[in-house]
Amino acid sequence: MEKYFGESVPKLGFGLMRLPKLADDSIDIEQTKKMVDLFMEAGLTYFDTAYVYGNGDSEKAARLALVDRYPRESYTLCTKLCAWMNCPTEADAKQQFYTSLERTGAGYFDYYLLHALQRNNYKVYDDYHIWDFVKEQKKNGLIKYYGFSFHADPELLEELLTYHPDVDFVQLQINYADWEHPGVASRRCYEIARKHGKSITIMEPVKGGALADPIPKVKEILKAANPEASVSSWAIRFAASLDGIITVLSGMSNLEQMKDNLSYMKDFKPLSDEERAVILKAQSALDGDRSIPCTACRYCTDGCPQNIPIPEIFRVANTQRGNEAFRGRREYTIATTGKGKASDCIECGQCVNACPQQIEIISRLKDCAKQFEQE
Repeated sequence: MEKYFGESVPKLGFGLMRLPKLADDSIDIEQTKKMVDLFMEAGLTYFDTAYVYGNGDSEKAARLALVDRYPRESYTLCTKLCAWMNCPTEADAKQQFYTSLERTGAGYFDYYLLHALQRNNYKVYDDYHIWDFVKEQKKNGLIKYYGFSFHADPELLEELLTYHPDVDFVQLQINYADWEHPGVASRRCYEIARKHGKSITIMEPVKGGALADPIPKVKEILKAANPEASVSSWAIRFAASLDGIITVLSGMSNLEQMKDNLSYMKDFKPLSDEERAVILKAQSALDGDRSIPCTACRYCTDGCPQNIPIPEIFRVANTQRGNEAFRGRREYTIATTGKGKASDCIECGQCVNACPQQIEIISRLKDCAKQFEQE
């Protein structure tokens, strides 16, 4: 545990984007409460949500499972303002802040982020005067620290930090799979943030679950090095071992994931030199992986005119192994029943513009249509 902004912050943060669900697809509040209790009992305090997560259900769950049950000073809460999604006016964008206060009942936010800045959307935060608006809320005592979460190229990050030197922190996608990935450039973005003296919160350390269930070769490498350690623990500890990290967010979806994360992050120990060498082997093994790098954030599905379940289709494509064509078509049929198929894509580009991973979604959908829709 280190001090940032004069406060001690544990190295593991609870991301509230992928909370457990009931059969009707609503959030399982009772299981979430148990997860929050375990997290707090372990001395961990950082919770991360966003206005757009689950159409607001995540912020409401934060209130029910955390805010209404624990003293306000016992935890820190972060949420985000997404000015580029369903915000036709400046007033709509700014209203998100007040709605988040109402949903969470938190009174104020310890950390507040401009959400998911990318090349195709960052100017709306200028057009809507959101930078000044957030600084005003900080001056009013409704925000303690503000920054932005980022999904773009290092050059844009350099530009943003140069024009906005007073941001307190940045949230970056960092994991060992994306460390040298040209589309994500985790290492270069990390180095730019540190050059500007910014502390960092890390998102997607397990890449939306992809590094909890990586390709077999990576699993073999990690299990050979430490049979007792979970595969995902390597990814989270890699991220948490970097300098200048406030906390590493893990989007835990059940009690088992929470217990596993607490087993090695309650008393966090950075990677040793020997463990770093193991990560290098895993990175080399991933270089030949051709999986679709989807993290199931679902930004692509919001507003899709064809209602295509893009993350589910990509999951089917990524999990098909060897000669399993029949199984793949069956799972594809289940994923698309009552929804759009890959071949229904009209190439409007909405999904491509929204994707934080810069996936060529249209061409990937064409590949999936050929793979799963043809007998």
